Amino acid sequence: MSTPETDQPAIVLDGVSFGFDREPILERIDLVIPRGAFAVIVGPNGGGKTTLLHLILGLYRPDAGTVRVFGDKPGRHPERIGYVPQHGNLAPGFPATVEQVVLMGLPHGRRHGPGFHADERARAQLALERTGIPELAQRPFGALSGGQRQRVLIARALITEPELLLLDEPFSNIDPYGRACIHETLDGLGGTLTRVMVSHDLGITRQAVSQVLAVNRWLVSGDGPAITEEMLGLMYGQHGADCPMGHSALNAHLAPSASSSHPGGEAR
Repeated sequence: MSTPETDQPAIVLDGVSFGFDREPILERIDLVIPRGAFAVIVGPNGGGKTTLLHLILGLYRPDAGTVRVFGDKPGRHPERIGYVPQHGNLAPGFPATVEQVVLMGLPHGRRHGPGFHADERARAQLALERTGIPELAQRPFGALSGGQRQRVLIARALITEPELLLLDEPFSNIDPYGRACIHETLDGLGGTLTRVMVSHDLGITRQAVSQVLAVNRWLVSGDGPAITEEMLGLMYGQHGADCPMGHSALNAHLAPSASSSHPGGEAR
């Protein structure tokens, strides 16, 4: 049975603008992400993707407009949000077990060492099961592959059983096998969990996502996983007769990131 709260979108931005030192980063952003959606934010480096996540988290306040998360101001209910930052905050050689790293996601919890309550350890085990790596609980965090470490950090974000999961570039520096495992993990976290993921890789939108948000100072959104020409125009400029890629621009920009690049820009 639906209630007024469950009928509410997970995230609403209304006319949001934000910048640093009078330099605009985002302008007039209007956005609605329904509960249970899997939204992917794509765009060039410096386009404002991570800034958008930080506004949703309440780390920044908009210069104009409003941000609402579950109908309230951002940051009011941190236990309802799980966050996986772009570079994490743990070095690969961090001296802790996988279970201890996951337990760090508990609010006001002990950072490491013995003494966790049985119910806390059970929650950590459940989070590891959700990410498909329960057998790694007692392995040293530093002994894992990059893809495994990223799945541990996702489990850390899930230990509070959040309603919203925010991920900033979770595939950065991950090999193809690790990427496939993370894809499988994220696809399996459906149901009522709202997932919002930042990626510079346009190929990610071929996965089972429900909403694509192209960001480059402004925002163009679309339902389903398709990248539209309007989105490409926002991110990389318009593609007409003068585009070096011509009418093949859409397919060219969606080529696998490991081997493709944008004309005049860095390898993507």
